[in-house]
Amino acid sequence: MAVRGMKGRRARARADTGAAADRRRDGDGGERRAGHGEERRAGHGDRLGDGHGDEGRHGRPWYAGRRLTAYADTLRRRLRERDLGPAPVLLTLAVTWLVFQLLNHNFLSPRNLSILSVDIVGTGMVAVGIVFVLLIGEIDLSVGSLAGLAGAAFAALNVNLGMPEWLAVIIALCCGAAAGAVQGFSFARIGVPAFVVTLAGLLAWNGLMLYLLGTETSISFSEEGFVAELTSRYFSAAVANYGLAVLATAAYLLVAYHDRRRRGAAGMPYRPVSEIWARTALLAVAAFATVYVLDQFEGLPLALLIFLAVVVASDLFLRRTPYGRQILALGGGVEAARRAGVDVTRVRIAVFVVSGTMAAVGGLFVASRLTSASQVPGSGMLLINAVAAAVIGGTSLFGGRGSAWSALLGVLIIQSIASGMALLGVGSPVQFMITGGVLYIAVVFDSLARRAADSPGRSGWGGRA
Repeated sequence: MAVRGMKGRRARARADTGAAADRRRDGDGGERRAGHGEERRAGHGDRLGDGHGDEGRHGRPWYAGRRLTAYADTLRRRLRERDLGPAPVLLTLAVTWLVFQLLNHNFLSPRNLSILSVDIVGTGMVAVGIVFVLLIGEIDLSVGSLAGLAGAAFAALNVNLGMPEWLAVIIALCCGAAAGAVQGFSFARIGVPAFVVTLAGLLAWNGLMLYLLGTETSISFSEEGFVAELTSRYFSAAVANYGLAVLATAAYLLVAYHDRRRRGAAGMPYRPVSEIWARTALLAVAAFATVYVLDQFEGLPLALLIFLAVVVASDLFLRRTPYGRQILALGGGVEAARRAGVDVTRVRIAVFVVSGTMAAVGGLFVASRLTSASQVPGSGMLLINAVAAAVIGGTSLFGGRGSAWSALLGVLIIQSIASGMALLGVGSPVQFMITGGVLYIAVVFDSLARRAADSPGRSGWGGRA
């Protein structure tokens, strides 16, 4: 009995041991299977996370929330660095228009806006050239005199010597480019400070302008010629005007999508599709509203179309060509640009050539508006307004930041103030004070933004992060 009891206990023990081993094997297998399943699920989640996994797991609301959070972080960073892009300029322009419209209901009338759209072109062209010079951290004080010289050269050649208009225009433009080349060479190669050499140019080119104008101080030319039509020609065909708005909007959309694909293929950050469509919608609203309002008067002015084409071309040149990037790099730091392989001398000379050429273009548009060449461009106001337009529009006085759109936005603000004051019957002294105040505020914000960029450890208005 004892032996049978012992054998029974041993058999039960072996059975228990076998069952435990089976349970351990089952547990290990289950853990391995569970681990393998979790690994597969984790791997699938990781792959989704690289693409649209977050959206797949949590849905589009979570993805949209993450996008809004990223936008909020970007906005906070820009507020800390005081780099808000064109938003302050657009807000200033909107407030200016609203105030003058409340004071005089004719301010936003089609007639006044049409006149305003032509008045901005002469100063705006000069301001585009100033933007190029400011981007490298320099200044050109001779642009007003060069504008007057171009107008005087055209009128003297066309009226006094009987030269064909097209040839007189080419020679006038070459005068501006040559003067810019001389000043750029003196600055970049000889080492004369840009402020000094362009100040000398202001005096010299102004004297040459007075010499060409003669004792009568002005030369009138034909109102039916090519130059006069630059500011007197309007396109009144509504279908063509709206078609041009559609074409501009579609072109922007295609360029934005192409840029998105190009940057994505290069592994660089790119704009989301929603932002591209939002920007396209805003552009479409602005384009169609402009066409609608201007068609209520005489149609689209030729001068405005040329100015917008120059702004767009200049912006594309600065942002999408190697030479434009060299200009921006030079504004960020001369020594760093030189070590990066930028030919500093060549870029500096080219920038002053662009400034002189654009000053000549602006001078021809000013002369076209007056149908005469006079001392008005060389009086100093054109220079002041052009520099103020570039700075108010967002171009930094310290170089490296700005765009051709700064000229458009800045000259819109300055000319809107002048137009509003004229409608209200306010004299030029008040206009000068207001423009000076706006310019002062723009320069203060530019200086604060530069200080914030130079001191990344600081935030706010001088406090530490």
